[in-house]
Amino acid sequence: MKLLVIGSGGREHAMAWKLAQSPRVQKVFVAPGNGGTATENGLENIEISSIPELISFSKKEHIHLTVVGPEAPLAAGIVDAFQGAGLKIFGPLRAAAQLEASKDFAKRFMLRHGLPTAKHATFTDAAAAKAYVDKQRAPIVIKADGLAAGKGVVVAAAIDEAKAAIDLMLVQNRLGDAGARV
Repeated sequence: MKLLVIGSGGREHAMAWKLAQSPRVQKVFVAPGNGGTATENGLENIEISSIPELISFSKKEHIHLTVVGPEAPLAAGIVDAFQGAGLKIFGPLRAAAQLEASKDFAKRFMLRHGLPTAKHATFTDAAAAKAYVDKQRAPIVIKADGLAAGKGVVVAAAIDEAKAAIDLMLVQNRLGDAGARV
């Protein structure tokens, strides 16, 4: 059987490497893969990243199962699209991926369902966010609402550090859309 692993990081490398060890697996394609997956026996990198192209490839190659590693394609609805095309894929649907894709959504979900979570507030305005920090004091965690590739969280030990993180995300827009809300 042929498999497809979506992603380019170490997590996807480890999954693809382990899947390729099965005697039932003929080949594991990795999209887009990385330098390490390019050198592994039984793995082949493919330079495809768009969901429609991945679906086309999967149909053409008769991919038995696709495994998704990164959050971004999950949040973009890759599982929904693959299932809609009649393809087998492992990962959460777009609606479930919101728990990772939006910190605000995750917090509201936890509160709605009575799950323990830290106090929070969400802001798009830097001045309002800073006023909240002044009221709450430090230490405090500042998080970008969206997917920021591991760069959207600051555990601020001091008020100035928290305000600098707010400026970085909301004013300087250093995280793009991921930091449009904190």
